[in-house]
Amino acid sequence: MLFLKSIALTTTISNSQITAKINHKGAELFSLQSSANNKEYIWEGNPDFWGKHSPILFPIVGTLTDNSYQIDNKNYQLPRHGFARDMIFELIGKTENSATFSIQSSTDTLKLYPFEFELQICYTLEAKNLSIAYTVINKTASKMPFSIGAHPAFALNGNFEDFQLQFEKDETLEFTLLEDNLISDKTEILEKQDGLIPLNYKLFENDALIFKNLESKSLSILKNKSALLKVHFQGFPHLGIWTVKNAPFLCIEPWHGYSDTNESNGNLFDKEGIQVIEANETFNSKFVIEIV
Repeated sequence: MLFLKSIALTTTISNSQITAKINHKGAELFSLQSSANNKEYIWEGNPDFWGKHSPILFPIVGTLTDNSYQIDNKNYQLPRHGFARDMIFELIGKTENSATFSIQSSTDTLKLYPFEFELQICYTLEAKNLSIAYTVINKTASKMPFSIGAHPAFALNGNFEDFQLQFEKDETLEFTLLEDNLISDKTEILEKQDGLIPLNYKLFENDALIFKNLESKSLSILKNKSALLKVHFQGFPHLGIWTVKNAPFLCIEPWHGYSDTNESNGNLFDKEGIQVIEANETFNSKFVIEIV
């Protein structure tokens, strides 16, 4: 992509309890540490498994059919998860415990996505919480379709099967299966044991678990039934959970949108799960990582 730059800076924010580090490339969180014991909660990004930490997914989440879509009967190409994660963000605001980053549309982005926009990402620490807020500003004189999502990978040190998940509510956990990176019409139920989901790599043999409709708006990771952290995703309608075989991490991914379905017609405005904002309007959403 022509709008990539080769050098990226990093920014650190901290309070008395936790420290977060963000790479200006992709405004990507790559470290979240406890000040008490220097415990690292974010995956190290070993490329032997997956070379990222917490990319931002915009202006699409997941995969388009043939990596293409149409606007006004014109074809465009977009890679999986969009292009924001590969762009250099500008630091537009900074305090000791917060940092705000921004990218804006350009002649290069317009070739891939024909809308003028600004995307802001604000990281804020409060006690043992890191909030990550998304602001999407439509600077186009028409409606703008988009998806946006998070992809944080949490480090799981030790035996993967020693870890469990606990959803906020006692509900039937129906997830949708992916086929060739697209949303299928097949679903399964995630089985619980004493209210917990024991982790094992077989769960992810068919890629991510996609939850279109959850009552729960928070999800905890436990080790040997003791809570390590919690992700709060109030306001996000969809959730993905993912890892790769033998990798010591788990991604908990709040989303607005997801991959194309097998029946997608290619028109981005018709895409299942798409968000649409009016001309000159603003979209806001945030999620929170809580260190327990």
